[in-house]
Amino acid sequence: MAFPLQGEDTCQHLLPTPLPNPYWVGFESNLAKELGITLDASGLPQDPRWLEVLSGNALETHEHTFADPIATVYSGHQFGIWAGQLGDGRAILLGDLQGYELQLKGSGITRYSRMGDGRAVLRSSIREFLCSEAMHALGVPTSRALAVTGSKKSVLRESLETAAVCTRLAPSFIRVGHFEHFAAARSTEHLTTMADYLLMHHYPECQGTHDPYLALFAAISERTAKLVAHWQAIGFCHGVLNSDNISILGLTIDYGPFGFLDRFQIDHICNHSDGQGRYAYQRQPQIMHWNMACLAGAMLPLIETRYGSELAQEHLQKTLEEFPEIYRAAWLKHFRTKLGLLTPNPDDTSLVESLLQLMHHNRVDFTNTFRALSHFDASHNAKSNPLRDQFLNRDAFDTWMQSYVARLKEEKCSHAERQSHMLATNPKFVLRNYLAQIAIEKAQNDDFSEVKRLLAVLQDPFSEQPGLEEYAAPPPAALEHIEVSCSS
Repeated sequence: MAFPLQGEDTCQHLLPTPLPNPYWVGFESNLAKELGITLDASGLPQDPRWLEVLSGNALETHEHTFADPIATVYSGHQFGIWAGQLGDGRAILLGDLQGYELQLKGSGITRYSRMGDGRAVLRSSIREFLCSEAMHALGVPTSRALAVTGSKKSVLRESLETAAVCTRLAPSFIRVGHFEHFAAARSTEHLTTMADYLLMHHYPECQGTHDPYLALFAAISERTAKLVAHWQAIGFCHGVLNSDNISILGLTIDYGPFGFLDRFQIDHICNHSDGQGRYAYQRQPQIMHWNMACLAGAMLPLIETRYGSELAQEHLQKTLEEFPEIYRAAWLKHFRTKLGLLTPNPDDTSLVESLLQLMHHNRVDFTNTFRALSHFDASHNAKSNPLRDQFLNRDAFDTWMQSYVARLKEEKCSHAERQSHMLATNPKFVLRNYLAQIAIEKAQNDDFSEVKRLLAVLQDPFSEQPGLEEYAAPPPAALEHIEVSCSS
């Protein structure tokens, strides 16, 4: 069962709205093979009906039938304000496929569309497709993306654009917002059904505990804390961390106005609709903690059945207070590995934070700084390090490097061993906004070759990939300040 709640008050059974005259924009053949889809020599599905299914025009291929598509209801807090009922306003869940839920984003109006048209545009669909697979290759828990199909159908956003459908997959698309919705509706029955489903299918380790529901909340909170620590370590900004955009499985979902950091700015805002900087880079851990507090409130009725209201709140609060500790430990573990520090030292937090402050004040490139450090040999003169030239304050860089070299000398591993760990942790390639924009502009002119080429580069982010150095370059000045909004 793709969604555990089936009823008029939980979901809408409906067919996707067909996408006129669809064509392939992007397709992930490796994921397709994992899903058991037979491919032709070009890497596209051998059965042409897959194009129709993934565009919302059909429900059957030779290999699969999707009998009962649905859109689900949820609620949530948007930019910190309770927004009430939301739901899948332009996403329709086709059904299950090889352990994944398969969902079409941009597949038409549903009961939950409110004032929306139910469509997604080519621009945002390409971005979600590329970033989902880039994050997967980086080892970040994420929803996946199988395909983007396009059409000449016009869609009005901030300007006139064309429609597209992005096929995305996850073991479950249940969100914090689902729990918030049924808590607000005071439907303990639906909360219980959803929690029991998660315990059985996604958190079986919690079933045999003293209180499975409290253990479930703790496990969700832990996954979420570790997820945001991973984001910080690769310089990823989500952009819209509303509670309805937060996966209950600790996955990165709902790629909208995201961005990877170029020049490091600790208070970077990747969403130009976020005027107050609520979802800025340095605030992501606190916001995700806040979202877990929303989940705690929504799950309170489940915990109350065992403890009563007051004691249930105490247990949830205690568990919630563990979030910053889990996050901090995961964050430090990531950054230790990024610096090649394989054994813990109490001073490592200070070493990492001082580097980030130095990077912030000198506006150096986040990804390339850590990649360059991966090639640094502590036996050589630190002042000969080409990374030094990227810092305007050379004296401050030299001072930090002296501390770093001293710390490296405490390690027992060889330079080669340390470098191996660092190169497998610090990517050379990430989805920079300007690279995505180049691919999008070509696609808007019916040239999809750059989508395919960029996807291939991003699927191998830790390798050197000789000849493709241009994909690791910071943005040129003219493309340095691309802004992305919630309009998609």
